[in-house]
Amino acid sequence: MHSETVLIVDDGRDNRQFLIDYILKPNGFQALEAADGLEGLNMAIEHKPDLILLDFQMPRLNGRQVLEKMQERHLDIPVILMTLHGSEEIAIEVYRLGVRDYVKKPFYPEEMLAAIDRALAETRLRRERDALTERVLSANRELQRRVKELNTLYHIGKSVTSLADMAELLPRIVDAMVQVTGAEEAFLALIENKQIVKRAMRDQSMAKSKAVGEVIDDVIAWQAIKTRQPIVTHPEAGGRGSASSVYVPVVWQERPMGVLAVANFQPNSPLLSQQDAALLSAMSDYVAIAIQNSRNFAAVLRSKDKLRATFEQFVAPSVVEQVLAHKDEIKLGGQRQEISVLFADIRGYTAWSESVEPEKLVETLNHYLNLAAGVILSWEGTLDKYLGDGLMAIFNAPLPQPDHVFRAADAALAVRRAVQEVNLQHGHQLQVGIGVTVGEAVVGYIGNERALNYTAVGDTVNVAKRLQEMAQHGQILIDERLVARLGNKVRGKSLGEVTLKGRNNGTKIFELHDLIG
Repeated sequence: MHSETVLIVDDGRDNRQFLIDYILKPNGFQALEAADGLEGLNMAIEHKPDLILLDFQMPRLNGRQVLEKMQERHLDIPVILMTLHGSEEIAIEVYRLGVRDYVKKPFYPEEMLAAIDRALAETRLRRERDALTERVLSANRELQRRVKELNTLYHIGKSVTSLADMAELLPRIVDAMVQVTGAEEAFLALIENKQIVKRAMRDQSMAKSKAVGEVIDDVIAWQAIKTRQPIVTHPEAGGRGSASSVYVPVVWQERPMGVLAVANFQPNSPLLSQQDAALLSAMSDYVAIAIQNSRNFAAVLRSKDKLRATFEQFVAPSVVEQVLAHKDEIKLGGQRQEISVLFADIRGYTAWSESVEPEKLVETLNHYLNLAAGVILSWEGTLDKYLGDGLMAIFNAPLPQPDHVFRAADAALAVRRAVQEVNLQHGHQLQVGIGVTVGEAVVGYIGNERALNYTAVGDTVNVAKRLQEMAQHGQILIDERLVARLGNKVRGKSLGEVTLKGRNNGTKIFELHDLIG
């Protein structure tokens, strides 16, 4: 059963009733009806139905006029034309106006139902795709909301997660614990060989935290680790006669790593509260990531120099996987192969950046690049490099992708939506210019033996870059090669032939609006 809304535009009352009673209602469709073309156009504008069943000969506006008016208003609604026997040439004529199918009168219910299912198939697939994108964007909005609520913790988290040296990292974390809670004393302890080892601490006599290596037997710390829940103690709870304390476990992938603890001892000091526990709990996520990153970094440093250098050069997961599987085969040079290339760049960024605070500038740029990079990797592309306020991505390398042309074009549409999400979050009006093409390029490791970069070079890359440079605010420009490969999946318009910088021959370019399917 279906739940889509279908608008019937037909001046024949019996025909409308037949469609409703024998086709739409029995199959779960919601039905709207209009008795002439003008009424149908107004209902289409107001209700935005999922499908229109359109008669051709009608008063006020005929079928062709309705389609022309819909096209003028950019109403992207699939239409099935209902024509009399012998009027097939009319159906062919109006295909250019957006008609998806036609059915000759009189028709059987099964015939019409099959045409309806065909017309709605693309709409249903697009709705599923948009719903998935919206879920991703919705999750990101929720993440951004939490980051704003915990702005102080966010900046602390960026600070500590950037540190790789454990000896520097752990005292910095303890200083941050004191900063967010205002506590008099604090320590961070890790689980090592089934013992709790205090690794960094700060008391009232210290201006800064220091690294230590003391094994402690703290009952409350063990309890917090065992239950994986924060514990707040008040005077009646005892514990070295402290006025109050907070213990928060540090957990990585459901595995306890250690504990954060703060305490106030002075009789006139404020009691530490559940709010302090909540702040430390939020901070413990950063701490777990920072400690794990530090351990991972130390492990990489202990590995072979060649493997370490490889990890430092690559971002895309597909590239890293290939390197790990064939690390002994890495060498300068590349191979010629077909790829799809995408360049994206923020329009008006330089002028806008002069009017905002540097911190806000970095926050917005990071938000944009994180979303854009997330789109590329979600579409299984390879993020080649960042270019200031833009990026370059390739598809079909290093791993083959039979549908790489569609992936690149669809990723471009998703990147444009991501920029709109940034504008919504930050209140800006930034737009993006994108260029996409397909063709042969040399793909491989370029640079020298001390600094390798996995990338693509060649005319195809240059064309994509020039298209991006020509793109206006919010435009996605593609060339005739990409259009030829995508065929009837492209929704857009031709912009004629232009001469791209660095090329002698003209290039036909198009503006991509959407993809079908």
